[in-house]
Amino acid sequence: MDSRPAEADAPAANVLTPSRSGPTVLRILLGTQLRRLRQARGISREDAGYEIRASHAKISRLELGQVKFKERDVADLLTLYGVTSQEERDPLLALARQANTPGWWHKYSDVLPSWFEVYIGLEEAAAVIRTYELQFVPGLLQAEEYARAVILLGHSGDPVEEIDHRVRLRMTRKERLTGPAPPKLWAVVDEAALRRPIGGPATMRAQIEHLIEMATLPNITLQIIPFHKGGHSAAGGPFSILRFTESDLPDVVYLEQLTSAVYFDKPDDTDRYMEVMDRLCLEALSAPESARYLATILDDFR
Repeated sequence: MDSRPAEADAPAANVLTPSRSGPTVLRILLGTQLRRLRQARGISREDAGYEIRASHAKISRLELGQVKFKERDVADLLTLYGVTSQEERDPLLALARQANTPGWWHKYSDVLPSWFEVYIGLEEAAAVIRTYELQFVPGLLQAEEYARAVILLGHSGDPVEEIDHRVRLRMTRKERLTGPAPPKLWAVVDEAALRRPIGGPATMRAQIEHLIEMATLPNITLQIIPFHKGGHSAAGGPFSILRFTESDLPDVVYLEQLTSAVYFDKPDDTDRYMEVMDRLCLEALSAPESARYLATILDDFR
């Protein structure tokens, strides 16, 4: 991920101080540093791959943080890149060990597709999460029974135990919003997502009440785009933008599809989505107006 301007190559030990990074972000941080070291020495991916008995494609995946690191491979690459002092090697080798530690979501791997596991790892480390939704309430703001009803739409034939497992995963993701050092969540939701009676009137009443409560938290901003606003900027569908405190990490745009997801981290892409998100916020009701609008929607479900 090369999206943010890289500062002049610094000693490895200076860049490895992530405060809350899960394994996904740690892999990206380590991969970024290894790429900088390789490029500074003018070494090709092919030559780096030969050093660790791998292909240039694997080096690319390592540098993008897409695969786990073997500590031996990291040690061999550091030697190839001329990093010989223990003062510089130790933080990178320690990071390789940390990056291979399973995240809390590992126990949900039986119901968690690999493409979404990446997103959860990024979401866990994000300092700011901006999201736009038009069909469902955003996952991080879903009440339990509403979440169950949404999950059943795509997994109606699954065993009850598996449905319960998926619901627990979604509820566990939410815990960070009310935990220590929570991220800033800024959600823009189309009125259609709030009017569609997922799970029935009782479930929707509980969901709207939950939104009203969550919107009072200082780290959560909720804006609604009402029907009377007509068309708006995000005609292409829902998306999320993740921002991190680590300077080495670019913003990431996430677009979920039916059986996969797309991630963008290049400035040409992320800047475009950020512009759309900013316009959505201008087109939507303000946060206080949205809170009052939620109350009127709640009345309609009584």
